[in-house]
Amino acid sequence: MLEFRFHGRGGQGSVTSAELLAITAVSDDKYAQAFPSFGPERRGAPVQAFARISDERIRVRSKVYEPNVVLVLDYSLKAIVDVTQGLVPDGLLVVSTGLTPEEVRKDTGWKGRLAVVDGVNIAMKHIKRPINNTVMLGALIKASECVSFDLMKQAVEERFGRIAAVNMAAMAEAYETVTISEGA
Repeated sequence: MLEFRFHGRGGQGSVTSAELLAITAVSDDKYAQAFPSFGPERRGAPVQAFARISDERIRVRSKVYEPNVVLVLDYSLKAIVDVTQGLVPDGLLVVSTGLTPEEVRKDTGWKGRLAVVDGVNIAMKHIKRPINNTVMLGALIKASECVSFDLMKQAVEERFGRIAAVNMAAMAEAYETVTISEGA
Protein backbone atom coordinates (compact mmCIF):
# COMPACT_ATOMS: atom_id res chain seq x y z
CA MET A 1 0.00 0.00 0.00
CA LEU A 2 1.19 3.51 -0.82
CA GLU A 3 0.24 6.27 1.61
CA PHE A 4 0.26 9.96 0.73
CA ARG A 5 0.08 13.20 2.70
CA PHE A 6 -0.67 16.52 1.00
CA HIS A 7 0.23 19.88 2.55
CA GLY A 8 -1.31 23.10 1.32
CA ARG A 9 -3.39 26.07 2.31
CA GLY A 10 -7.13 26.37 2.11
CA GLY A 11 -8.14 27.17 -1.46
CA GLN A 12 -5.04 25.68 -3.12
CA GLY A 13 -6.60 22.34 -3.93
CA SER A 14 -4.89 19.89 -1.56
CA VAL A 15 -8.14 18.05 -0.92
CA THR A 16 -8.98 17.99 -4.62
CA SER A 17 -5.50 16.60 -5.37
CA ALA A 18 -5.99 13.72 -2.96
CA GLU A 19 -9.46 13.01 -4.40
CA LEU A 20 -8.18 13.04 -7.99
CA LEU A 21 -5.36 10.67 -7.06
CA ALA A 22 -7.83 8.24 -5.49
CA ILE A 23 -10.27 8.49 -8.40
CA THR A 24 -7.46 7.78 -10.85
CA ALA A 25 -6.28 4.75 -8.85
CA VAL A 26 -9.82 3.35 -8.71
CA SER A 27 -10.19 3.78 -12.47
CA ASP A 28 -7.07 1.60 -12.76
CA ASP A 29 -8.78 -1.19 -10.75
CA LYS A 30 -6.96 -0.40 -7.52
CA TYR A 31 -8.39 0.33 -4.09
CA ALA A 32 -8.04 3.89 -2.85
CA GLN A 33 -9.11 6.40 -0.21
CA ALA A 34 -8.80 10.16 0.04
CA PHE A 35 -9.81 12.40 2.92
CA PRO A 36 -9.01 15.86 4.35
CA SER A 37 -7.90 17.09 7.75
CA PHE A 38 -8.80 20.70 8.42
CA GLY A 39 -7.72 23.14 11.07
CA PRO A 40 -9.55 26.45 10.98
CA GLU A 41 -11.66 26.22 7.84
CA ARG A 42 -10.69 29.38 6.01
CA ARG A 43 -8.88 30.29 2.83
CA GLY A 44 -5.15 30.36 3.44
CA ALA A 45 -5.17 28.21 6.60
CA PRO A 46 -2.92 25.12 6.61
CA VAL A 47 -4.70 22.04 5.27
CA GLN A 48 -3.65 18.41 5.12
CA ALA A 49 -5.20 15.77 2.94
CA PHE A 50 -4.42 12.08 2.78
CA ALA A 51 -4.68 9.28 0.24
CA ARG A 52 -3.98 5.59 0.08
CA ILE A 53 -3.60 3.33 -2.96
CA SER A 54 -3.44 -0.45 -2.78
CA ASP A 55 -3.94 -3.58 -4.84
CA GLU A 56 -5.88 -5.01 -1.90
CA ARG A 57 -8.85 -3.76 0.09
CA ILE A 58 -7.87 -0.93 2.46
CA ARG A 59 -9.13 -1.50 5.98
CA VAL A 60 -7.31 1.25 7.89
CA ARG A 61 -9.34 4.43 8.48
CA SER A 62 -6.88 6.71 10.25
CA LYS A 63 -4.81 9.65 9.14
CA VAL A 64 -1.57 8.78 7.39
CA TYR A 65 1.23 9.00 9.96
CA GLU A 66 4.09 7.39 8.00
CA PRO A 67 3.55 8.38 4.36
CA ASN A 68 5.49 6.96 1.46
CA VAL A 69 4.96 10.26 -0.36
CA VAL A 70 4.51 13.82 0.86
CA LEU A 71 3.36 16.48 -1.60
CA VAL A 72 3.80 20.14 -0.61
CA LEU A 73 1.72 22.63 -2.59
CA ASP A 74 2.89 25.65 -0.58
CA TYR A 75 6.54 25.54 0.45
CA SER A 76 6.09 28.43 2.91
CA LEU A 77 4.30 25.93 5.18
CA LYS A 78 7.67 24.42 6.13
CA ALA A 79 8.07 27.41 8.47
CA ILE A 80 5.11 26.23 10.58
CA VAL A 81 4.78 22.51 9.76
CA ASP A 82 7.43 19.80 9.59
CA VAL A 83 6.45 18.56 6.13
CA THR A 84 8.85 15.60 6.38
CA GLN A 85 7.50 14.36 9.72
CA GLY A 86 6.89 10.61 9.53
CA LEU A 87 7.99 10.36 5.90
CA VAL A 88 9.50 6.89 5.55
CA PRO A 89 13.29 6.91 4.90
CA ASP A 90 12.89 5.56 1.36
CA GLY A 91 9.94 7.89 0.71
CA LEU A 92 9.45 10.70 -1.75
CA LEU A 93 9.07 14.42 -1.03
CA VAL A 94 7.43 16.40 -3.85
CA VAL A 95 7.69 20.18 -3.44
CA SER A 96 6.34 23.22 -5.26
CA THR A 97 9.13 25.79 -5.13
CA GLY A 98 11.52 27.77 -7.29
CA LEU A 99 14.42 26.52 -5.14
CA THR A 100 16.87 23.88 -6.28
CA PRO A 101 16.78 20.37 -4.81
CA GLU A 102 19.98 21.17 -2.91
CA GLU A 103 18.37 24.25 -1.33
CA VAL A 104 15.26 22.25 -0.36
CA ARG A 105 17.46 19.55 1.19
CA LYS A 106 19.33 22.17 3.21
CA ASP A 107 16.03 23.80 4.30
CA THR A 108 14.22 20.60 5.26
CA GLY A 109 17.02 18.21 6.17
CA TRP A 110 15.43 15.63 3.84
CA LYS A 111 17.98 13.16 2.47
CA GLY A 112 15.67 10.82 0.51
CA ARG A 113 14.09 11.05 -2.93
CA LEU A 114 13.02 14.58 -3.81
CA ALA A 115 11.05 16.07 -6.68
CA VAL A 116 10.97 19.83 -7.18
CA VAL A 117 8.95 21.92 -9.62
CA ASP A 118 7.94 25.59 -9.66
CA GLY A 119 4.25 24.79 -9.42
CA VAL A 120 2.97 28.32 -8.83
CA ASN A 121 4.74 29.75 -11.89
CA ILE A 122 3.42 26.91 -14.05
CA ALA A 123 -0.09 27.47 -12.66
CA MET A 124 0.10 31.21 -13.36
CA LYS A 125 1.28 30.52 -16.92
CA HIS A 126 -1.55 28.13 -17.78
CA ILE A 127 -4.37 28.65 -15.28
CA LYS A 128 -3.73 32.35 -14.54
CA ARG A 129 -4.20 31.70 -10.82
CA PRO A 130 -1.77 30.44 -8.15
CA ILE A 131 -3.72 27.20 -7.68
CA ASN A 132 -1.16 24.49 -8.38
CA ASN A 133 -2.94 21.29 -7.40
CA THR A 134 -3.11 19.77 -10.89
CA VAL A 135 0.40 21.03 -11.59
CA MET A 136 1.72 19.13 -8.60
CA LEU A 137 -0.15 15.98 -9.61
CA GLY A 138 1.91 16.00 -12.81
CA ALA A 139 5.12 16.18 -10.79
CA LEU A 140 3.87 13.50 -8.39
CA ILE A 141 2.99 11.08 -11.18
CA LYS A 142 6.35 11.54 -12.91
CA ALA A 143 8.34 11.08 -9.70
CA SER A 144 6.35 8.21 -8.18
CA GLU A 145 4.66 6.45 -11.11
CA CYS A 146 1.82 5.78 -8.64
CA VAL A 147 -0.91 6.14 -11.28
CA SER A 148 -1.13 6.51 -15.04
CA PHE A 149 -0.74 10.02 -16.44
CA ASP A 150 -3.40 9.27 -19.08
CA LEU A 151 -5.90 8.11 -16.47
CA MET A 152 -5.20 11.26 -14.42
CA LYS A 153 -5.93 13.36 -17.50
CA GLN A 154 -9.34 11.66 -17.73
CA ALA A 155 -10.04 12.38 -14.05
CA VAL A 156 -9.04 16.04 -14.48
CA GLU A 157 -11.25 16.35 -17.55
CA GLU A 158 -14.25 14.93 -15.70
CA ARG A 159 -13.64 17.06 -12.59
CA PHE A 160 -12.89 20.41 -14.22
CA GLY A 161 -15.06 20.42 -17.34
CA ARG A 162 -14.52 23.59 -19.36
CA ILE A 163 -11.31 24.53 -17.50
CA ALA A 164 -9.82 21.06 -17.82
CA ALA A 165 -7.64 21.94 -20.82
CA VAL A 166 -5.59 24.56 -18.97
CA ASN A 167 -5.25 22.26 -15.97
CA MET A 168 -4.07 19.40 -18.18
CA ALA A 169 -1.55 21.69 -19.91
CA ALA A 170 -0.18 22.76 -16.52
CA MET A 171 -0.06 19.15 -15.32
CA ALA A 172 1.78 18.10 -18.49
CA GLU A 173 4.37 20.87 -18.13
CA ALA A 174 5.09 19.84 -14.54
CA TYR A 175 5.35 16.20 -15.62
CA GLU A 176 7.95 17.18 -18.22
CA THR A 177 9.94 19.70 -16.16
CA VAL A 178 10.02 18.29 -12.61
CA THR A 179 13.54 17.81 -11.25
CA ILE A 180 13.95 14.48 -9.50
CA SER A 181 16.85 13.92 -7.11
CA GLU A 182 17.48 10.38 -5.91
CA GLY A 183 18.81 11.28 -2.50
CA ALA A 184 21.99 11.78 -0.58
